[in-house]
Amino acid sequence: MRYCRFTLLGKHRWGIHTDDGVQPIDESPYDGGVPKAAGELLPFEAIQIEVPAHPTKVIGIGRNYADHAKELGNEVPTEPLIFLKAPSSLLPHEGVIRYPVGISELVHFEAELGIVIGRTTRNISEAEAEAAILGYTLVNDVTARDLQRRDVQFTRAKGFDTFCPVGPWVDTDFRPADQRISLTVNGVIKQDATLGQMIFKVPFLVSWLSRMMTLERGDIIATGTPAGVGPLVPGDRVEVTIDGLGSLKNTVAV
Repeated sequence: MRYCRFTLLGKHRWGIHTDDGVQPIDESPYDGGVPKAAGELLPFEAIQIEVPAHPTKVIGIGRNYADHAKELGNEVPTEPLIFLKAPSSLLPHEGVIRYPVGISELVHFEAELGIVIGRTTRNISEAEAEAAILGYTLVNDVTARDLQRRDVQFTRAKGFDTFCPVGPWVDTDFRPADQRISLTVNGVIKQDATLGQMIFKVPFLVSWLSRMMTLERGDIIATGTPAGVGPLVPGDRVEVTIDGLGSLKNTVAV
């Protein structure tokens, strides 16, 4: 099932995303039950798609693809390298990434698979990880690379408002394996890899993180980006695609 969050007439609602529109449902998919249809199918032009989660935190995994670590001149990590992105950086599908003119001169795209946590989780094993996951989504971990290099730590570089596009839905049926992950800028392929190239896999990441911090329902884990990262400039249109999961599209402006 592909659950989405949307706005209609100024009110936030949950729905099921279909090829023909969005079917409103009676409760959040994070509430633990099986949501029921509530109202008629809504055409896409009548609604605004929003980020499909209310995370208390967005946890990023750095250098989780060996080729990406190497392209930036870094060692391949022996354990996950983690950072946090502010919830205020979240941006929905088709939202506008705002370029921080006068603050950064080198903003990069980073295509990633997002894990969406479905229930409060603490200190679980890898075998228990799947039960803690509601589903998966697409993430663009936008990064001010010049600030990241200057600061060494990642908070400012990755924390700007609009620097975390997520969506357009959370897919509860998707299972990551060796699916293709790619990113285009203005229709030109910039990143092209497979999820199977991740150093640390999904069950390990969820278990490992749960041993240091409580994962709340709606929290997002961005699992790292493959090689090929590069610059975005105002006017660009960027699209993250994962086979079987969908596409996340955004534009860049001042």
